[in-house]
Amino acid sequence: MTTVLQVATSEGGSGKILTSAGDYLFRYHEDAKAQAAISLLMPVRLDEYCHRELHPIFQMNLPEGYVLEQLRNRLAKVANVDPMLLLALSGSSSPIGRVAVSSPEVDALLARQQFPGEKLAEILAWDGAEDIFVGLVDRYILRAGISGVQPKVLVPEHQDAAPQRFTSKTSDLIIKSGRDEFPGLAINEFLCMSVAKQAGIAVPEFYLSDNAKLFVMRRFDRDEQLNPIGFEDMAALMGLAAEQKYSKSYSAIAKAIRLYCPSEHVQGSLAQLFAMVTLSCIVGNGDAHLKNFGLLYSDPTQRDARLAPAYDIVNTTAYIPEDVLALDLAGNKSLLTSRQGLLDFAKVCDVAHPEDVIREQLSALERVLARSTELCERAPHVVAAIRHSASPFIRTFG
Repeated sequence: MTTVLQVATSEGGSGKILTSAGDYLFRYHEDAKAQAAISLLMPVRLDEYCHRELHPIFQMNLPEGYVLEQLRNRLAKVANVDPMLLLALSGSSSPIGRVAVSSPEVDALLARQQFPGEKLAEILAWDGAEDIFVGLVDRYILRAGISGVQPKVLVPEHQDAAPQRFTSKTSDLIIKSGRDEFPGLAINEFLCMSVAKQAGIAVPEFYLSDNAKLFVMRRFDRDEQLNPIGFEDMAALMGLAAEQKYSKSYSAIAKAIRLYCPSEHVQGSLAQLFAMVTLSCIVGNGDAHLKNFGLLYSDPTQRDARLAPAYDIVNTTAYIPEDVLALDLAGNKSLLTSRQGLLDFAKVCDVAHPEDVIREQLSALERVLARSTELCERAPHVVAAIRHSASPFIRTFG
């Protein structure tokens, strides 16, 4: 793998990243425009940005867990699967956000691949006769522009009669599977995301396959013309490595919102943050870490950042009964005692009536479960875990 990668944004060429004496160096082109800055943390300048590890913005989309394992298996015989190769892969195809990374080797590798796209209706109608998820991973594993430990794959949506080779403008579907390791995970996420939507929290479009094995979500970092929208998760915005996603606190996210969002977006973003953290406490989501919150913006010079829609909301106590919150909430990580922590956190977020938010979410939860009886019967352990997590809130605020 070459040690020099070209970096660009939707505003044009930005610079290059290279390795030198064990360090990672990013250098902007001498003629790079301010709008071509790759991160809110890294404005255009003549001096290079030097890190011992990949810069946080470059770590943001690196594959983890199942996807990383599959990539290593696929490429082990033909390439050294190091951070620079993973960065080139995750940044070449259809990365989350507006930063693209490329190299001649990876461009050649991708050029030999067919990415025909998949029809949403066919994915949702999958009958389970064959393991469609394994097939999707096999076909699209090199389009690895999305992070996360959960098995997932970024698939181009097929909307034309003729198969399309990969283009920079494509409608993508994020397809997730719990596999055998996490039974009922697709139902779990569908129910939790449905509660978020019912409670008025901004969410991307999402679907559940007919056999309830796959959770499908549209990406939210593209505009109506499928042009990239800037996105940075909170780990990147705080200058942290991906592995530090469980450090810091929810209050630190509120601080980042105040730092990066313009005044007209601060109040709405803080209210949304409070609602997202509240819902995680109610449904028992112990994985609401820094990478599961982020900001959207047009380009770094516009000062138009706002909190991204909610995503990756699942109950984790169905699989880890004694799970705790991913981040510190008012000095505590206990899900069981999060009620008082939320009331304290409401002050940080300038939310005047947190009890009303909690009651509305409890009501939304009941409405979703009431209309989802078939799904509840398919994953009773998930529903029991959600209800167990919500019960202290019902006793206090119901």
